[in-house]
Amino acid sequence: MIEVGILLPSRETAMTGRHDVAGLVAFAKVAEEAGFDSVWTGDSPLARTRVDPLTLLAAVAAATSRIRLGTAALTATLRHPLLGAHQAATVDQLAPGRLVLGLGAGFPLPESRAEFDAIGVPFGERVGRLDETVRIWRAAWSGAPDFDGKFWRIDDLARALPTPAGGPPLWLAGSDTPKVLARVARHYDGWLPYLPDPSAYARAWATIQQQTTRAVTPAMYATIVLDDDPEHARAELEGYVRQYYRQPLAVMSAIQAYFGGTAEECADWLARYLDAGATTLILRLGSLNVHRQLDLVAEKLLPALRSRVIA
Repeated sequence: MIEVGILLPSRETAMTGRHDVAGLVAFAKVAEEAGFDSVWTGDSPLARTRVDPLTLLAAVAAATSRIRLGTAALTATLRHPLLGAHQAATVDQLAPGRLVLGLGAGFPLPESRAEFDAIGVPFGERVGRLDETVRIWRAAWSGAPDFDGKFWRIDDLARALPTPAGGPPLWLAGSDTPKVLARVARHYDGWLPYLPDPSAYARAWATIQQQTTRAVTPAMYATIVLDDDPEHARAELEGYVRQYYRQPLAVMSAIQAYFGGTAEECADWLARYLDAGATTLILRLGSLNVHRQLDLVAEKLLPALRSRVIA
C-alpha cells in the first residue's frame, strides 16, 4: 500500500504576492475530498518566506478528519527545542495519529545562512543541533525529567509540556550521502529525500536497511507538472523553477526530482521510485496554477498510480 500526499502551496501563494492562510486550509480540504492520503507544508520565515507550518497544520487539523498532516520540511533548529516540542505536541493533540514531522537542517545556501543569522542560530551547528533537538523532543514527550546535551541543558524538561497524542513520527529530509543515511538509520522514523535518480534511491534505501533494525518509512519528495502536451508541461515547470530558485531547471534537476509531462508518463516515472522501495510519495506542484494542477493530479495521476500498485 502506498500513500500519495500533496504539498500545500504556502510558498507559491507567497510568490504571487499574498499569504492566503484561509485558501491553504481550503486547499487541504479539497485534497482530502479528492482522495489524497496526506498534505504537507514547508518552512521558511525569511529565505523563502511562507506562513508558519505548525500554525497552518493546526488549522488544517481542525478542518479535516482523515488526511495525514506533515511538514516537508520543518527547519526545527530555527525554534528553541522546548517551543518546537510544545507546538508539535499541540498539533498532534488536534489530529491524533495524523501528524508526521519531516525535518531538515537547512540548505547550504546564502539565503539560508542569512535566515539562521537573523534568528541567531549558528549555521555551522545546524546538523548537530537538529539531531539534538530530536533527542530533546523525544525526551520531553516521554516525560524525562531533564536533558543534558552538547547544545542545551534543560532541567524540569517535561514539567509543563502537553503530551502528544500519537508520536509524532520524525523523518529526516535529506539526500543520500553516507552521513545522512547513517543519521536516518540511527535517529529517525522516516527518510524523505528528493533524489533525481530512482537507482540512487534504491541503493540508499538498501543502505539504510542494512544499518538498522528499526522501522523506517521510505518516502520520496518530487516536483511535478502535468499536461497533455509534454512540452507545455516542461515549459511551465521551467518557469516555476526559475522564479522559485533563480536557477534553470537543468541545474536544479541535478539536485532534486522534477517531472513535466502527461499523467501516464508521470505515473511511470514515479513507479520507478515505488519499485526502488518508496512507500510514501509527496508531490509538490511545480506551477503557480495550483488548483488546475491539483485537479489534474487527482483526476489522472492518482488513479494511474494506484492501478499500477494493484497490478
